[in-house]
Amino acid sequence: MMAASTHKPEPRGVLRLDEPMARHTTWRVGGPARVWYQPADLEDLAAFLAALAEGEEIVWVGLGSNLLVRDGGIPGVVIAPFSGLNRMELQGDGQVRAEAGVSCAKLARFCGRNGLAGGEFLAGIPGTVGGALAMNAGAFGGETWERVVAVETIDRHGRIRRREAGEYRVGYRTVQGPAGEWFVAAHMRFPPGETAAAQENVRQLLARRGETQPTSQPSCGSVFRNPPNDHAARLIEACGLKGYCIGGACVSDKHANFIINAGAATAAEIERLIGHVQRRVAEQTGVELQTEVRIIGIAATEDGA
Repeated sequence: MMAASTHKPEPRGVLRLDEPMARHTTWRVGGPARVWYQPADLEDLAAFLAALAEGEEIVWVGLGSNLLVRDGGIPGVVIAPFSGLNRMELQGDGQVRAEAGVSCAKLARFCGRNGLAGGEFLAGIPGTVGGALAMNAGAFGGETWERVVAVETIDRHGRIRRREAGEYRVGYRTVQGPAGEWFVAAHMRFPPGETAAAQENVRQLLARRGETQPTSQPSCGSVFRNPPNDHAARLIEACGLKGYCIGGACVSDKHANFIINAGAATAAEIERLIGHVQRRVAEQTGVELQTEVRIIGIAATEDGA
């Protein structure tokens, strides 16, 4: 375990109160966070966490994809590491250390520029390394933890640890490990490859993503997990739900496993549409779709909270 510093300087990051989460989610919805904090770096984050009250609720938000924040907001503290924990470095033997706030697309390009193969799939993940670690995010046939050698974590007291990949139980979109810790960096290994070929693969995968997914419209990425030996999008489309809307929330005409904010959707409308899709698919196919998106926060008063 890496020893935490006993010196606790005043946090240097950006602190805001009652910060609208619609500014920080890719669905462009969500009520206010009571406290929103953007750490300056890992040391600053450790100091901030160490100063929090013991029972304080803590929520981590990267790029805000794969996340639905309800209209009543988040009563606790939101940690936004995107711009503060954004360092990457080569470590030899094909290993890359990437902090939790690094976007997956940026990591994919970094690997390509440095002659490393096998990271191209990361370009298809619309989130950060921290989020990808937490849910074993995947795209185009690759999954995050296939490349993980070790991780660095932090707990609510600001203590930083290094843990080996074998300390975690990893499955499809699930990761189980020591309780009370959050990922702050990944150590990942990639095989050597041709820089030009890797960069071309990233370009092709991004073009494919643009052709098959509604990337120009606000969404969270894939809403539902794929059931065994099937695809959520196929089931949703088979039930005639492409283009179905509740208020400003609509099932995408381009990819049925995407729900888009077609204009002025609320989080409540998106959540109702998620439930409607689950019920319809279960009624018509017998398959109970499980959400991939995280749904957090409290409902607005007018929605029955």
